[in-house]
Amino acid sequence: MIRAEAVVDLDAIAHNIAVLQGIAPDSELMVVVKADAYGHGAIPVARQARESGINWLGVALPSEALELRSSGDLGRILAWLWAPGDLDIDACVAQSVDLSVSSTWALAEVAASAQAAGTVARIHLKIDTGLSRNGCTLADWPELVTAVRAARDAGLIEVEAFWTHFANADVADDPYVLVQFEKFSAATAVAESLGVEAPHLHLANSAGVIGYSAARTSIVRTGISVYGLSAGVVAGAVPVVPAMTLHSRLAMVKTIPVGTGVSYGTSWLAPNDARIGLVPIGYADGIPRAASARGKVLVAGTLAPILGRVAMDQFVVDLSDHPTDIAAGAEVTVFGPGAHGEWTADDWAEATETIGYEIVTRLGVRVPRRYRGASWA
Repeated sequence: MIRAEAVVDLDAIAHNIAVLQGIAPDSELMVVVKADAYGHGAIPVARQARESGINWLGVALPSEALELRSSGDLGRILAWLWAPGDLDIDACVAQSVDLSVSSTWALAEVAASAQAAGTVARIHLKIDTGLSRNGCTLADWPELVTAVRAARDAGLIEVEAFWTHFANADVADDPYVLVQFEKFSAATAVAESLGVEAPHLHLANSAGVIGYSAARTSIVRTGISVYGLSAGVVAGAVPVVPAMTLHSRLAMVKTIPVGTGVSYGTSWLAPNDARIGLVPIGYADGIPRAASARGKVLVAGTLAPILGRVAMDQFVVDLSDHPTDIAAGAEVTVFGPGAHGEWTADDWAEATETIGYEIVTRLGVRVPRRYRGASWA
């Protein structure tokens, strides 16, 4: 028996893709597989997405795109985040990875790579409409578009899309979304007036797809909803299914006497003789330390609260309300779809004052992934 594993249900991934396609039937879904598919495994999830008819994959880093290429994926991939001098840009251009451009320095690097490779690089021009992360400001936009036109006319680049990223689409009817729409429309009009057009527009993340019909443009980027987790208050009624279940096993069961402390700092003292269980995963595996005395795991069909602090490799749970025959080796469900009473990753996020994204992406390399739901898994 293994210490812990994360089981990824690829049927759930396929189901969630179908749900999102039903919400935006006139858009192409870009399935985002950055950060190892939010901890689910980029290559298996990408393969499932392709089998589900997905034309576009999205990643943050050029290196992530090249990992997909190395796995044999020949479809469209967009990478959107790198610093000057990234050594993977040449390979991305040579291997037909689409690249996001937000500045003249990024354009210059992509154009130089295209010239060296004797090819035409495909770019997506990103506009900063108010998230204030990556993206060209409206003030700098005319200069960038003018440079893009020159690179295009030189046969070095091809503009595939204009795009942006919402800041508050996870909030229903947020006025800032309209502000971003207006800035995006203004920027695309400026680009067209300067002689640069694009066949695609994409604004929407998962929350934008679900909550804002106007954001369902020719491409929509679906990340967290593909994995069945919440994209904010707009997403409550969408029937996606969490795709990952995290299992462990009890490493020890014992009774401690009244007054005995549990874990570092002895922040919990047994008010009576207490039966406790040791779960052999900790914050080095991705269990939030903030879950100390807050989290709950499922043991034998009943939730068991965490006692004291989560340590690097382990945490302790209260088994006082569980059958007395529970012993070392009993299965522990840390989180899952919630179908059997276990907490979901979103429940863990709420308990630790974070978001479900962080819960699933933080799972460490010590937790192996196992896949089910596809003939090749």
